Amino acid sequence: MLTLLGLALALGTVAILIYAAFKLKLRTLAASTLAAWLAYGTYESLMQARILCSGDCNVRVDLLLIYPVLLVLTACTIVRAVTRRAGSRQS
Repeated sequence: MLTLLGLALALGTVAILIYAAFKLKLRTLAASTLAAWLAYGTYESLMQARILCSGDCNVRVDLLLIYPVLLVLTACTIVRAVTRRAGSRQS
């Protein structure tokens, strides 16, 4: 399980990468990805603080849906940023 500092560093790194994609004019996709990561960070913080989870939260079936969505959104943002940057260099 990530510590609170580890979670903050991971979310900060993702936020910086998405901000870079936002600067490359990938506004809608980057904003959607950033919003998803911020929502997940808030959700995870509330789960760790036991606000959304009253008891034993060791089995987290919700992450089977959340992680793939975050992975796909992040991957799409990175791929579009790389292809857009490569396309702008060739022009």
